[in-house]
Amino acid sequence: MTATEPVGAAPAAETATAADAPQPAPGATPPRAPLVARAAAELVGTAALVAVVVGSGIQATELTDDVALQLLANSTATVFGLGVLIALLGPVSGAHFNPAVTLAEWWTARRGGAGVTARELAVYVPSQIAGAIAGAILADAMFGEPLVKWSQHDRSAGNLLLGEVVATAGLILLIFGLARTDRLRFAPVAVASYIGAAYWFTSSTSFANPAVTIGRAFTDTFAGIAPASVPAFVVAQLAGAVVGLALVAVIFMRGKTGSGQSAA
Repeated sequence: MTATEPVGAAPAAETATAADAPQPAPGATPPRAPLVARAAAELVGTAALVAVVVGSGIQATELTDDVALQLLANSTATVFGLGVLIALLGPVSGAHFNPAVTLAEWWTARRGGAGVTARELAVYVPSQIAGAIAGAILADAMFGEPLVKWSQHDRSAGNLLLGEVVATAGLILLIFGLARTDRLRFAPVAVASYIGAAYWFTSSTSFANPAVTIGRAFTDTFAGIAPASVPAFVVAQLAGAVVGLALVAVIFMRGKTGSGQSAA
């Protein structure tokens, strides 16, 4: 401010400048969180998810011998827990909690869509796996189980692997279908509801997640999976992700404008 300027002129000018500055469009994507924050969100979110799955399974088996009630309790807790975690951490990292989802997003990004980069992929996936293992150990600790005891629950049957292909394909179709139709705001309810339903309509009870599968091998409880069954489950889940992306490409195919360009 110079000596000849009226008192208060500078603040008024600053206000006018601020008002004239470009403002973000309504609904615009907010600035991305630092990668370390996103990695932490993926680690904590995946750990919490596995703790919910394993912990509710242990609780259910302690309360009843009815396997149907055990699965009902396990699936109900997972639905609520997953919905809360997506709502809480989605704005930070996208709330993948799942290497299959992260790989699918990386694939769409490298083909011109929005998604994670190769560097982010290399950070997300180890964070998810570490979180899944930590979550299983945490659940065991809360219920007085051995912190690490390899599961004896064999899940190697071919029909279970088919169930994993179906469960993962449906999950990828749902997530990326919501993204294609600009309805990701419904993800907390939609994804949690799908997983809850898939607990019951798939033969494998819908792991649909390589990191969660690895984590669940560390606990010899209701939700566990024998380490020998893990590789085939992961392969089936990755195959399901490919099928899911193919379905997204066909079902949500972008139309062409008069100039031959893809419609937005």
